[in-house]
Amino acid sequence: MIKEKEHNKSIARFWKSVMIIAGVFSFALCILIIGNYFQINKADPVNTKVINTLVERLNQNLGDQALRNEIREFDLLARKAYFTNQWQIRFGGYLLLFGIIVIVISVLMMDSTKKKVQAITLVKDDKLPTTQRNARKWITIGGIALAVITLIFAFLSHNELGNKFSQKESSETKLNKNDSLIADSNIVQNNDTLKNNSDTATVDTSKTINLIEFPTAAIMSNFPSFRGPGGNGIAYQKNIPTSWDGASGKNIKWKTAIPLPGYNSPVVWGDKVFLTGANGTKQEVYCFSKSSGKILWTADVSGIQGSPSTALKVTDDTGYSAPTVTTDGEKVYAVFATGDIIALDMAGNKVWARNIGIPVNHYGHSSSLLLYDNKLIVQYDQNNGAKVMALSAQSGKTIWSTPRKVKISWASPVIVNTGSRVEIILIAEPYVASYDPATGKELWKIDCTSGEVGPSVAYANGIVFALNEYAKLAAIKIGDQPKILWENNDYLSDVPSPVATDKYLFVVTSYGEVACYNPQTGDKYWNHDFGTGTYSSPILVGERIYLMDKKGTMHIFKADKAFSSVGDPKLGENTVSTPAFADGKIFIRAGNNLYCIGK
Repeated sequence: MIKEKEHNKSIARFWKSVMIIAGVFSFALCILIIGNYFQINKADPVNTKVINTLVERLNQNLGDQALRNEIREFDLLARKAYFTNQWQIRFGGYLLLFGIIVIVISVLMMDSTKKKVQAITLVKDDKLPTTQRNARKWITIGGIALAVITLIFAFLSHNELGNKFSQKESSETKLNKNDSLIADSNIVQNNDTLKNNSDTATVDTSKTINLIEFPTAAIMSNFPSFRGPGGNGIAYQKNIPTSWDGASGKNIKWKTAIPLPGYNSPVVWGDKVFLTGANGTKQEVYCFSKSSGKILWTADVSGIQGSPSTALKVTDDTGYSAPTVTTDGEKVYAVFATGDIIALDMAGNKVWARNIGIPVNHYGHSSSLLLYDNKLIVQYDQNNGAKVMALSAQSGKTIWSTPRKVKISWASPVIVNTGSRVEIILIAEPYVASYDPATGKELWKIDCTSGEVGPSVAYANGIVFALNEYAKLAAIKIGDQPKILWENNDYLSDVPSPVATDKYLFVVTSYGEVACYNPQTGDKYWNHDFGTGTYSSPILVGERIYLMDKKGTMHIFKADKAFSSVGDPKLGENTVSTPAFADGKIFIRAGNNLYCIGK
């Protein structure tokens, strides 16, 4: 019996120690969280005097690019401060709740051991038990009150920080608007831009929106279009695998059959992957689960006014479903060889659909879609009239349409942020041209190509790189008066598009040879022959290039001055599509299947 009492007393002492430690820990957290609230109100981690001073200086000299970059760096630090404070507040709140739970458990365990002891002690002062009970009561009430007050201050800190960050976002929006350039009021707009009919939306042509945040964080965390954000061949992803094997199934997460054929590439947003398929009689859009590969829904694209009643003639190289879809996370947009364009919500319901004119070309339509500022950009260079259009993402109506004096092209548009404005850049014989996404106004153009153009352009550090087989590779310094920095005709492509950084330009030929250039001078660093042809375009992921050949082998090599192979994993199924990258995974359309590759 004595041993049992001693054991119970030992347990009670243990839980008392735990309670004291948890109490001190929780009290310290309360002080820190309350102190954090007063610190945020005293010294705003987001809206600093330094940034405000720099913004005032920029308002006096909007053309100071160095100052603009300095503001962006401070803005990045402010955002990091915001998210760090939010994490600290949330984590501190969770730790406080944990400490309170430990205290409650300790008290309950101490009470249970006391009931077992049943020891009788003589109390000389009859008031002592009452005093002890009152002390415990007030300590408990005080502790609970302190915890409640702390949680209130934590909520206020989180809310206050969010308000200040929202105010900062609002001020940045005003800055961007002030930074927008006014278009020349004497510009004669395109005739078909100003038509007021059921397929045309009104547009304010007095101003241009030349600079908004692009690409946004949401766009960069997904893979929303052909060749990634803006169509420029760059994936802003991490932890992408470099090893897999289709034969053994190593790192193959899932494989799903695609109902109808097509040469378009996967597009990824959130937990969804999108593709299209079509034949001479049927057109469909597919949505796959990113995690399981299950087809979540299939949308039938039919019954659209103006769509051809009989199947068009297309070649086997292009087919009826070559263009890649695009998405903004709210809707997905698809176009087919028939000229049918459709917008679907993320559940597969039709939002709008229209026919923009039956394409007239001998291969079939293959130019992919892009989105910018709620505008769906369509490059439509056909034999019966070339043009670039912006359709309303909400209604499908034409916002603007700009005629182009070019020959037929199968290239896709590229959208770039030059630092001073956002431009749509297109290539077709005989020139590369840039357009304002707000109005469709031609910003600049330069003659530099010929032939039937398939590859899209690449952009980096103020230079556009354009090429076509049996023509030449041209590096163009962009601006209102563009100029060709250098030219080369050693390695040219008729299908794969190039990709560039501020240090390197990578050109892939359709017969499987890769060349790396200095983008400023045109000096060749190296060339390497993989021995197998490719139609897929290279994608830059971090410091590596991923290039898929026709036989299903992914050639992975470093973006560097010297050729350095990382690996050549084999999928084992023929493909001509460009892969998509998202959430540490690669999505590849090969044969009649969609593959997901992950570690």
